[in-house]
Amino acid sequence: MEISRKEVRRYLGYGIQEGDDTVNALIEACICELLEAASPKCVSRAYPLKLLPDHGIDFTVFQTKSQNLSKNLADCDQVILFAATLGTGVDVLLHKYTKLQMSKAVTMQAAAAAMIEEFCDEENGKLKQEYEAAGLYLRPRFSPGYGDFSLECQRDITAVLETAKRVGIMLTDSLLMTPSKSVTAVIGVSTKPYRCEEKGCESCGKTDCAYRRN
Repeated sequence: MEISRKEVRRYLGYGIQEGDDTVNALIEACICELLEAASPKCVSRAYPLKLLPDHGIDFTVFQTKSQNLSKNLADCDQVILFAATLGTGVDVLLHKYTKLQMSKAVTMQAAAAAMIEEFCDEENGKLKQEYEAAGLYLRPRFSPGYGDFSLECQRDITAVLETAKRVGIMLTDSLLMTPSKSVTAVIGVSTKPYRCEEKGCESCGKTDCAYRRN
């Protein structure tokens, strides 16, 4: 897995700046340890999709309302529910450096955030190839918490995908995922090959986010 150093620096708040030698050396050390500790896993399932009036969305296995997600899923008649995690080993590292070296803990958090996104991109790329071979096209993944897509939907996605049993992802009462570096998302499937390359920041309507890509 090739982790983008630019993305790590973005999560650290450097924006487009390169960072000095000390910061970049710390990033490299964190990435090296993360690659050793991580055990990435993912699970996905596809379901029929129906868009309802007033921005309602019927995923077959649960329903929700979201103007932002309805726009993302326009012209789709299927949806892929997706979950991924870096595993518990990464949380052990994060906890370790929170007690030993805060500068490394902060950098490790940023590197792990970039790593889970890269893993999701790689797995979504495999899905994209699989579906395009059948003449279908994937929309950008869209996670609970983006725009007005309720974080509560993480309960539904993790339950439907049986993430606790299949990849070890569980939810706390406050909807935090454990392991912490985990992602849930939905991915629209359409016969129309447009709006397929946006992802992450570009598909989220929160333009005032401090970590948004330019």
